[in-house]
Amino acid sequence: MIKLAKREEQIMQVFWDLNKAFIRDIIPLLPDPKPHYNSVATIVKILEEKGFLNHETAGNMHCFFPVISREEYQQFALKDIVSDYFDNSYPRMLAFFAKEQKLTEKDLDEIVNIIKKGKV
Repeated sequence: MIKLAKREEQIMQVFWDLNKAFIRDIIPLLPDPKPHYNSVATIVKILEEKGFLNHETAGNMHCFFPVISREEYQQFALKDIVSDYFDNSYPRMLAFFAKEQKLTEKDLDEIVNIIKKGKV
C-alpha cells in the first residue's frame, strides 16, 4: 500500500462514507474549493490504478466503490507515522499526543478503557 496525496485522501474519505458513488455525487461533498469534474475524474482513475477503488458499469457511467477499507488505510498510515516520527514506538507517540493535546487524567483513563475493551 502507498500513502495517498491530500486530495486523494479527501476523495477516499467520501467514498468510504458513501460506499458507492458516481463522480458527480462526490464533488459536492469535497472541501472547498471544489475541484473541477475532470480533476476528480483523473484522481479517481489514479486511485483505481493504485488499487484503492474499483468500479461497476451502469449504462455508460462508472459507479466507484472502495477496495481498501478506511480501517486498512488507517492502520497503514498510523504505522507510517509511528515509524517516521516516533522510532516505531507507540508509547512515544501516545505520550506526544497526551502532552501536545494536554489530555486530562479522565481522558487518559478513557483511552485505557477503550484499549482494554478493544473498541476504537
